[in-house]
Order: sequence, then structure tokens, then C-alpha cells
Amino acid sequence: MPTFAIGEQDFLLDGEPHRILSGALHYFRVHPDMWADRIRKARQLGLNTIETYVAWNAHAPERGVFDTTGQRDLGRFLDLVEAEGMHAIVRPGPYICAEWDNGGLPAWLMRIPGVGVRRNEPQYMAAVTEYLQQVLAIVTPRQITRGGPVVAVQIENEYGAYGDDKDYLRELVRVNRDAGVEVPLLTCDQAEAEMQERGSLPELHRTVTFGSRTAEKLAVLRAAQPTGPLMCMEFWNGWFDHWGAHHHVTDAAASAGDLDALLAVGGSVNLYMFHGGTNMGFTNGANDKGVYQPLVTSYDYDAPLAEDGTATAKYDAFREVISRYAPVPAESAPHRTPAPELTIEGGRRTVGLLDVVATLGEGSSWDEVPTHEDVAVASGFVRYRTAVAHIEPSVLAFDEVRDRAQVFLDGVAVGVIDRSERARSLTLPAAPHGATLEILLEDQGRVNYGTRIGEAKGLIGPATLAGKPLLGWDVLPVDVDALAVESTFAGECEAAGPIAGPSLSRWTSDLPAGRDLFLDVSGWGKGMVWVNGVNLGRYWSKGPTATMYVPGQIVTGQADSIVLLELLGAPDAAVRFVAAPQLGHTDF
Repeated sequence: MPTFAIGEQDFLLDGEPHRILSGALHYFRVHPDMWADRIRKARQLGLNTIETYVAWNAHAPERGVFDTTGQRDLGRFLDLVEAEGMHAIVRPGPYICAEWDNGGLPAWLMRIPGVGVRRNEPQYMAAVTEYLQQVLAIVTPRQITRGGPVVAVQIENEYGAYGDDKDYLRELVRVNRDAGVEVPLLTCDQAEAEMQERGSLPELHRTVTFGSRTAEKLAVLRAAQPTGPLMCMEFWNGWFDHWGAHHHVTDAAASAGDLDALLAVGGSVNLYMFHGGTNMGFTNGANDKGVYQPLVTSYDYDAPLAEDGTATAKYDAFREVISRYAPVPAESAPHRTPAPELTIEGGRRTVGLLDVVATLGEGSSWDEVPTHEDVAVASGFVRYRTAVAHIEPSVLAFDEVRDRAQVFLDGVAVGVIDRSERARSLTLPAAPHGATLEILLEDQGRVNYGTRIGEAKGLIGPATLAGKPLLGWDVLPVDVDALAVESTFAGECEAAGPIAGPSLSRWTSDLPAGRDLFLDVSGWGKGMVWVNGVNLGRYWSKGPTATMYVPGQIVTGQADSIVLLELLGAPDAAVRFVAAPQLGHTDF
């Protein structure tokens, strides 16, 4: 069988020096019927390896569950990598960051009393061991030493930026080796001496992350690790976007120059990202370094291969650089051509969201406001409701709101409390005869990096009105995926005019079968979209993105269903598909 090892200066494939030319491609961000296409386009770029994280929470939404169906079929993905004649690097965490909800850690983990995250704490390690054993049962039979594509497995991820529990790292090594991992084990940290020291062990091979200043960054790695191959595990050729900020791009020529500098000194590389994909559903993460910033739905990342799988100028520039150091196939990936343009203006049926929430069942009663963890909600929406007696204009306040609360009195919207504005209160109007207070609370994405990983979501008490405790709450999880179905609209008449939120609207139309589409959301406020039952993710008028990618694999061409959850209001009630993505303004 083939072998893969760490040499004095090089990676060794069957005993011979080998350079890793890898690209990051997250199977859980890409429709499974697109995997083979994206992998092939990586090979056409000149790459010989595919790297992927494994998102624990994508596979295990509840403890005791390990889902490997559809978009979670890691085994199928690795088999397609092998079929393309490429190697694979697997990074199963358990923490992955990846701008993914909670950095990949499942929400149920945080409901374990006293659990210690990312350290050698018994309850945490018991859950991690269960997870890794399930993942590695898929990975180990596919190691290169057993005739498969996997040449390396990573331990944790950027741990030096978070902690320094060496016993934790040793325990992860033990679990991996006991599960049958024979290939080299790697760590990945930023090119800072302290992080390199904190985040690894002598028996693990260190790699670094950077996007520029190659010589300086590699010098830090060499100082921490005097021998062995030099590798940039995350060569940052782009960046991610937050709602309300600009769209991040990097200059193709400058990025290609930085890549050339790395390859010129014999370094190995993993392009982060080669192809980003999409944060569909509720999967986007968030950052909070003093200001909460949820990530947008598109994970295009300004990568060489765009969100829709088309080549960019960066793809061409990188391909030319790689050709100086390795063979590049004659065939290259195609560039984008215009997508179908069409407009759907009639046939809409609309129903008020708060009117249909009752179909989801009974809520639970709480004296004080519970968090989402208290009601076992991993992501999405929760409705809080209570009765208020006679009030004059008064201030409604919470200790904290995580993340966005729409407030209603007797069904009438009275305001929004938004965490990103550091808000935690608003003024309620007078209710001389009392009223029903309802709050629709949206978890906009769990923090994926830093010390706020694993924090509770929802309304953080105490709740007060006019400075006095507000008690007696009815709390109901709002499964919007369960509501975005045809039966929700049964009996509804065709609606016209602007869309008032919060509401659900549905259109049916024959879309171009099998064609990638770009849904124009620029005339809408804030919400989510489903096409043929697939939750495409969130949109928001604050941008930067003004379109949503609709993969052709979900478009049937026969009575395609489009469902819109509009939380605010949409003066433009038409559904429009445009020729190309609009990812937003840039900073240059």
C-alpha cells in the first residue's frame, strides 16, 4: 500500500518528496450533486489534494444522532476525491471555526451542566470521543495506507488562539490513534510564536495560516519547528462578509504573487477557500469582538472558484502560478455566462407568521424568560408571549438580547431590539386596557471564534417593564422550515401589493429546469427563502449581498415552489431572477 509521512524537509509519498497543492472545499456547504464538478475543477487548477472540515453540528443536531445522508455524506465526498485521482486532508475539529454556526460545536453540548469547552473536561471529552469515533469510522478505511485518498488528519483547529491545555491535545491524539488513524496528524495556527507554542505538541506536525508576507510567516513556523515540510494550511486568498459591511475581495494579481512566493521556497499550500459555497439555512456563524457581527449567506469568499462553481480571474492567475511548479491539465474550468432572467409578479399567497405559529402546537410556561438552551432550540426563531396589565408608555428591558427581537403589542409591531446595536430595551406605547406582548426572537448565528463560543441564545433575563419584573411567559419554538410548506397556504386567496411582515408568502412557477439562478432580494427587507423546500438561507436589506444563489440541482422546471419569510416589509412583491450575483460594494 502507498505511504505518506513527514520527512526532514518534505512530505514523503511512497518515500519520495511530495508537495501538497490543496484547496479547501466544504462538502456541507455545497449541494452533493455538485461535489464531483467542484473537485474536478480543483484538479483542473493544478491541485492534487482536497481539504475539508467536518462540522460536528451538521452531523449531530442531537446527541445520539449521527447523520451521514445527502449533504452530510462525508464518505461519498471522499470517494469522489479519490475517483478524481486526488488526495484528501480531513479536519474534524471538534472545533472548526469556518465562519460556521458555533464553530461546528453542537448547541446541545452547551446544555450539559458544567461542560468545559475545548479543554480536557470529562463531559466534553466523552461527547468529543463519541463524535470522533463516528467520523473516523468513515475516514480511517479511506486512508492512503489502506488504499484511499486521506493523507493527513488535523487535531483541533487554531487552538493556540484559544487555549493551551496540552492534556486536551494529547487526549485528542489518543482518540484519533485509537480509532485507527495512521496518517500524519497536523495542527494549524496563526504564524505567531505564542500561538504555535500553545496550539501544538512535539509529536504533531505544525502548519500556519496567512495570506501575505510569506517569508516572515514561514520564518515563524521554522523557528517553532526546525525540521519538516513548510505548509500554509490556510492561504487566505479571500475573506468572509458580515451583514452591513462591505464585500471583501483581494486583488487577483497580488494573491497570485503571494502564492508564488510560497511555492518558490518549496512550501505546500491549502487554498482557503478554493471554493466557498453557501451558508444555507441557519448555518452561518458570527463574530463578536465587542460588536456582534453575523455572517452573510453567501460564502463565496472571493475564492478562485466562485459560489456558483465558475472560474474567476483569480482562478486563472493561480493556475498560471501553479503551472510553474507542477503539471496543470490542459482543460480549465469555464467562466460564468449569464443566468436566466425572469420575473414572477402574480399568484402570490400570503399568511401572517404570528397567525400560523399556533399550528406548531402548545408552548411551554415559564415564570422568567428562558434562553433558547432552556427550551432546547439549536437555531432559528422562538416566540415569547406574556400579558401586560394597564400601562402608560413604559420601557421594556432585558439584561441582553441575543440576537434580534421584534416586539408586538396585540399583534401590532412596536419596535426591534438588535444586539448588533448593543440595544437591550425599547419603549412600549400605552395600553390602557392591557395587551398581549409578543416577541419574535431570531438567533442570527452563533459566535464561531473566541471566548463567546457556546454562549446562550434568546432573551437573557431578567425581563422588566417600567423597572419591575415581567413574569409569566408562554414560549414556543417557531420551526419556520415546518411552516414553509404548501399546506400553510391552503385556503389563502391570491394576494396583491407590498408584503407586510412578519409573514410567509408562496409563489409557484415553472423555473428553468436544472439551471443555476440568482434571486434578486434587493426589494425585500429581511427574512429567508425556500425553493422547492430547500432553505437557501437569510437575506437582509442592509447588505452587502443583494442576491441569493439557487443551485440548479434543486430546480425542477415543473411548478417550482418559492416561499418567502419576510420579517419587515417588502415594497417590491415581485420575484426576480437576474443574470449574475450581486455580492455588494467593496472597499476599493
